[in-house]
Amino acid sequence: MAYLQYGKNALRRSTMHHPLLFAAQGVRYRKLEVILTTTIAKLGKAGDTVKVAPGFFRNHLMPKLLAVPSIDKFKHLIHEQRKIYQPIEVEEVKVVAKNDETNTKEFEAAANRLAKTRLNIRKFIIEGKGDELREPVTKEEILAEIARQLQVHIEPANLHLPTPLSTLGEHKVPLRLPRSIPKPAGEDWILNVKVRKR
Repeated sequence: MAYLQYGKNALRRSTMHHPLLFAAQGVRYRKLEVILTTTIAKLGKAGDTVKVAPGFFRNHLMPKLLAVPSIDKFKHLIHEQRKIYQPIEVEEVKVVAKNDETNTKEFEAAANRLAKTRLNIRKFIIEGKGDELREPVTKEEILAEIARQLQVHIEPANLHLPTPLSTLGEHKVPLRLPRSIPKPAGEDWILNVKVRKR
């Protein structure tokens, strides 16, 4: 028996590689077809049928449920699962390039909205000093309130406020808008700001 064992090892170690010598070893050089249940790097995507070594499938893929044998039952299950969990395709949103005409219309609508409404700002006053505010209303504060109350975004250069507002009451703040926007009834664009006490 020992002589026979020595003979097999001698054949394995020999440099001669003949297909008939490997036929006796059988399953070792065969590959299994399996269906991947999850995407595995360098192997394939979920649902693909790939060939792997039987040991790799038995020891790694099958215990972790990363793949199943490629038989009709599992093929049907994977196909049905794909139907259920297939991601819904998102419709592509076409971006329409804005031209000068649409921009002008948007600017004009925003300017009309600013001119027709009154912006309300609440501030604390100094006790005993009448209408004087603790902190003056700055340009940045007015721009933030325009964005919050009127949902209109304007640039700081479009608002002309040389000095901050320091008293209660109604104030008219001139707007500097592009010349392409027609002025309302021969007057300038004006933003009405009412500063009230808190």
